Order: sequence, then structure tokens, then C-alpha cells
Amino acid sequence: MPATPAHPTTRPTGAAGAAPATAPEASDVPETPTVPAEAVTPLIRGITVLHRLTEAGGTLTPSMLEKATGLARSTVDRITATLARMGYVRLDGRDVVLTPRLMELGNAYLAALRLPALLDAHADALADALDESVSLAVGDRDGIRFIHQATRRRAMSLSFRIGDLLPAERTAPGPLFATEWTETDWQHWRRRRAADPEDRTFPAVPPRPHLRDDFEQRTADAARQGWALDDQLIEPGLVAVSAPVRHPATGRIACVANVVSHTSRHTAEDLRATLLPRLRETVAAMERDLAARVQESASLAVLTPSADEIQYTARAVTHGIMAVDITVGTRLPAHATALGRVLLADPSSPTARAGYALADEELEQGLRALAVPVRDRTGRTVAAANLAMHAARHTREACLDHLLPALRDTASRIEADLHVASRFTQVPLT
Repeated sequence: MPATPAHPTTRPTGAAGAAPATAPEASDVPETPTVPAEAVTPLIRGITVLHRLTEAGGTLTPSMLEKATGLARSTVDRITATLARMGYVRLDGRDVVLTPRLMELGNAYLAALRLPALLDAHADALADALDESVSLAVGDRDGIRFIHQATRRRAMSLSFRIGDLLPAERTAPGPLFATEWTETDWQHWRRRRAADPEDRTFPAVPPRPHLRDDFEQRTADAARQGWALDDQLIEPGLVAVSAPVRHPATGRIACVANVVSHTSRHTAEDLRATLLPRLRETVAAMERDLAARVQESASLAVLTPSADEIQYTARAVTHGIMAVDITVGTRLPAHATALGRVLLADPSSPTARAGYALADEELEQGLRALAVPVRDRTGRTVAAANLAMHAARHTREACLDHLLPALRDTASRIEADLHVASRFTQVPLT
């Protein structure tokens, strides 16, 4: 997701003027990792140009881009001409300027993530109730990125933007995300800290002051407490408290909700004592919304080689008084299931034309199932996804009106991943 132009953490409302664009020195440019053989080098160079433009506030001259990227001037000219043709930059005299169309890339990520659309109303309501800025963030390697902001209008206001990347150790959400890091993640973080002790590769934050090196202890505290504080780690006066929003199916962190204030209104300890309870209530409501989107058991299945049976390859089970209990690896007669009907459907059959199968009394009385196909790159049905439920919970009409769109959306996302993964290699279906 492309970051928008970065600014200091706080700014006077109505401040006029902007700093002139400057290209980062060669020493400020992060060392490029080893490029794998299958990488498309021109694409890497094009994205590097976009990164350098973003870091410089959206505008650089070609000579500045040459210096910032380390690329030859002829390469810079070809890349900027290509990006201009695509509409992502415009050539304004001697300047290369980012255009609003670049937001398409970030918007595509936010739309696919779906968390902003599902949870933004809760964040906005909390900001109104507390009269403080509230944000939602996701982890990005050893940093965090904002995916939603609900800011307050004040003389000094936050100027972080959606998409901004911040170092994990200088934020309240960071320790929460770090509770799920692997040892490899920690090693990456330590290498980055050693190579960039002043956070020059994070243009959204001011250079790092001398800070106590207690991030690992803060992470341990966050794992134990279930929340984390930022006591003026980014700049003096800025304090924040965060709590994780967990995915209902896996228990892992889906995003982190963050309340930001100023020491003129709250100390860090005051945030914990007075605002954390309200934050936790909002987080609980967010988690209920995530869990309530469908609330039915979902499965993925394929045909066995004989085509007489289906075999379950994935399951996401809801927990309730009445639940469908089928495990991965289970085989069932194909003709008796909605999954099987989709997998066996002839291209000219009503099931294939409708694009789904809805079966009542599937396998036993009271069970209703809805299935849709999952297709490979050639359009061939290779698997099927379904929702299974007790018939009393949803009428047939409700299944088609409310559950079918969500199931088709899930199947299309599976297909997108399958198409990418199977481009140069065969993906086993079981």
C-alpha cells in the first residue's frame, strides 16, 4: 500500500507552506536485498522510484531521482515515462509528480483487507465519545501501517496518514504485533535497528532520539496484559494506548485499535486508567462484528480420482449448540452433497448456469448447504466452497440473498490466490 507524503507527527492546523523536496543521500537509501532469479527487475526499479517520490513528499526532479535511487538517468527517464503513461505520475516541467491515481494501489489493498469497511464505524464512534484521535493499524514486517484514522480538529493535530509506515518499537501497536513475531522476525528487527539507528528509513516519523532499548520487555508486557502504551516514544507530548482486535477463527491479531492523545490532556498512565476500558469495549464490539459476518461452518472440498466422492480439504467451524461436525479428510458421496453437485456439474447444467448448488436435507434431516465452484486459471472447476447450517437458521431465500454473495466473494479470493500460485507450478488440491 503506498504511503502518502509524510509529515511530522503533529502540525499546527492551518500551517502554510511545505518544505522543498530533497532527494535522500545515497547513505540514506536502504540497502537492496539480494534479488531472486525469478524477480522482474524493471518492476522493482519502478516501485523504488515510487518509494523515493513518496519519501520526498511526492515531487522530485529526474536528477534527484537518479541520486535517490542510484539508477542511471536513462533508466529513470524510461521508468518515469512509463509511470506517466500509466497515470501514476505526471511530468510537470522538470518535476516528476505523483498523481491521485496512485491511490488505486492502496485502495485495492484496503478493499481486499475489508477491515476498514467493517470496523471504521466503531473507531469513529470511539473518537467522538472520547474526543481523541483513534486509528486502526496492521503489522507490516517490523513496522505498523495505519488503515483507518478518526482524528480530532485541534490547534495541534495528528498528521499521520493512512498507509504511513512507523517503526514498531516507537508505537503502542508495535509491541502487540511483536507478540506474534517469529525468531526470524526478531532477527530482521535487530538488523534493521543496527543498520538504521535513527529511523531514517521511516519518513513519517522524526529522527529517533536516544531511547531506552526496552522493546522486547514492552512486548513481553503486552503479551501478559493484552494492551500496550506509547509514552512519548515518537515525540514529546504524544501518548497512546492500544488493544488488539483478534480474528474470531484463529485468535491471531487482525488489527490493532489505537487511541492517541497529548500530555496536556492525558498522561500515559491516565490513558491506561481512564480510556483503556472504553477502548476494550470497542474492541470487543469489533470482534463481535468480525465473528458475525456469516457465522456458519465453511468448507473446501475436491473430487476424489474416482469422481464418486468428495474429500474435505479445509474447514472453518463455528461454535454453537447446533454445529456441523465434519473434519478435514472426510469423504462423502458426491451426488448427495451440494459440494459434489457443483463439482460434478456439466457446463450446460442448471447448476453450472446458476453458479451454485443449494441442497436441503443434505446427509441428514435439518441440514442445509450452499456451495459454489472454485476454478483454476483455465476456468475449470477444481474445488468447491460451501457453507453448511441448520435449516432453521436461514430460509432458502436468505441463503441466496445474504450468504451466497459472501461465499462467492470468498471463492473468488481463493481463485485469485490459486491463479497466482499455479502460474509456474502445479498446486496439489489435497
